[in-house]
Amino acid sequence: MQTKWEYYSAYDADAVRAMMREFRVPRAVARVLFNRGIIEKEDVWQFLHPKTDYLLDAFLLKDMSSAVGRVIRALREREKILIYGDYDVDGITAVSMLYLFLKDLGGEVAFYIPDRSSEGYGLSIAGIEEASKLGCSLIISVDCGITSVEEVEHAHRANIDVIISDHHEPGEQLPSALAVLDPKRPDDEYPFKELAGVGVAYKLAQGVVMQLGLDVSYLEKYLDLVAIGSAADIVPLIGENRVFVKIGLEKLNKQGQEGLTTLIRTAGLHLGAIDVGQIIYGLAPRINAVGRLGHAQPAVDLLITRNQFQAQKMAAILEEENRHRKEIDTRTLHEALNKIEREYDPDSDYVIVLSSVDWHPGVIGIVASRIIEKFYRPTVMITIEGKIGKGSARSIPNFDLHSALKACSDLFLQFGGHKYAAGLTIYEERIPEFKRRFNEVAKSLLQPEDLIPKIKIDDEIEIDELNTELVRMLGLLAPFGPRNSRPCFVTSNLEIFGQPRVVGTNHLKFRVRKSSILFDAIAFNRADDVQFINNGDLIDLVYYIEENNWMDRNSLQMKVRDFRPADTN
Repeated sequence: MQTKWEYYSAYDADAVRAMMREFRVPRAVARVLFNRGIIEKEDVWQFLHPKTDYLLDAFLLKDMSSAVGRVIRALREREKILIYGDYDVDGITAVSMLYLFLKDLGGEVAFYIPDRSSEGYGLSIAGIEEASKLGCSLIISVDCGITSVEEVEHAHRANIDVIISDHHEPGEQLPSALAVLDPKRPDDEYPFKELAGVGVAYKLAQGVVMQLGLDVSYLEKYLDLVAIGSAADIVPLIGENRVFVKIGLEKLNKQGQEGLTTLIRTAGLHLGAIDVGQIIYGLAPRINAVGRLGHAQPAVDLLITRNQFQAQKMAAILEEENRHRKEIDTRTLHEALNKIEREYDPDSDYVIVLSSVDWHPGVIGIVASRIIEKFYRPTVMITIEGKIGKGSARSIPNFDLHSALKACSDLFLQFGGHKYAAGLTIYEERIPEFKRRFNEVAKSLLQPEDLIPKIKIDDEIEIDELNTELVRMLGLLAPFGPRNSRPCFVTSNLEIFGQPRVVGTNHLKFRVRKSSILFDAIAFNRADDVQFINNGDLIDLVYYIEENNWMDRNSLQMKVRDFRPADTN
């Protein structure tokens, strides 16, 4: 796939030198901080040393006082509380975190996750009736509920109070809940708008702790769950999200919840080395799997248990479901690629919209993401059952998916989500018109250059600047993710030393040399490029620098993003 190399805009050399002196960091690290807009002394310090003290006041969220007051009353009067969550990792971790928090305060708590296939996303009538059956007088939604207007009215008629805790874009009308916590409310002035659903739930817990006069550090024992949900939901890892994920990962790697540590072992991962990448590609798929193929309750059961035997039992279920999910993923992706070959025109189609009666609704979101990796187009996958299509949509940078779908909303039975991910329900007969309209909207919002993936390069550095101290200092900038991407560098005029070779299933490995310094480089999923480089060729290389541990031997290697023939003119 063609890529475009983009450098960050020109930097202030004096500001970079000042950071180097003040914080004793290499120029490459100072340059990365400058590129991220982290320049002022206090901002740099807080970025390098995040603490829960830096979290915003929970009561800045609109309706927080009402929500906290109602939760505390329910705790004191021993009312039964139902936590109602979504079936993805964000929702599952939000349910688990709030459940443990309220249980630890002595609360009478139950939880409910809707069935993906029969109930769909958001508050459901079935869930509210279950709350009534259990004798619950308060429902707290997490990671859902912001568009559940009719369902909240149903809860009122059942004499159940509702607190909405969500982070998705609101509809035209807010539910008439006792409190609606959502930083994306148009009338909410909360300074940080990018919380995940588990982040908003944590703010509710923070408000309760503040009102009860407890030390805010009381909540840190739940931050491993907040880190998992926030990282898995691909929210920007800046501001409060950085605090959640940085401190949550530290807790997870030292002494996480029993269920999480058991899941890590079952997955073949190692405590002490869990990072955002291992959450996204290792833990999150396992937590997601049961909700994608059936019911998400076993995932919540795993995350809330403090019993090792129960944790092992649940982790084994998740592992087996994840294996089954991967088989379905592979088959669905193969079928989708065949459809693309027949239906997709890269010259006229700015989007990819695919539908089938054979696809499992639980995996189409994953497959949509994989199609974007290959074709770099906003993608909607729709599975059809009984003339009704249920779709999952994924986006690319510079394309606001929620806004684009809103422009087609008259075609949908229901839709919701945010800028990068969304869901929709549509009559089968309307899918061709949706595909046409959605493509027209995309053409009005995107320029041709937006359809070329861009690699943002932090700095051009020489090979002799690469050392273990630089890698250690770059590690202080982690965790990496949206809005705080892994630092990416370019080095020019590197000589291929020896013959490149294919390793593993589809990876390209080679060595580069400059000024008598040799480095290993690996390009994942680039085996086909072995034909383009040979011993002695000069290339410009874009890469991450990282420490590689192989057979108990540590060495530095370049993790290749892209390369091209060196410009020797």
